[in-house]
Amino acid sequence: MARDNGDGFWAGFILGAFIGAAVALLFAPAPGEETRQRLRERGIELRERAEELSERGRELLEERMERLEAIVEEAIEEGKKAAEETREELRSKLEAQKEGAEA
Repeated sequence: MARDNGDGFWAGFILGAFIGAAVALLFAPAPGEETRQRLRERGIELRERAEELSERGRELLEERMERLEAIVEEAIEEGKKAAEETREELRSKLEAQKEGAEA
């Protein structure tokens, strides 16, 4: 089942913003040095934003992994309990059959 967590959207958004800003600056009527300075500033801003989004993504992943570990541990414990109950039930049935055969 596919999930839409927005990661692809934000990556595309950032890339599109960068390309759009670069094209706009290249075609804007400004001197070459000013254009290059604007591109450098935009590049720095976009890199910082990408780093922020990357860090947030790591945090979200860690949170989800912790929740997943808790769910798996709970499922394992429930499985162990169910196995023990089944084992006891089978043991009781086997003992009842032995007693019936001996009588």
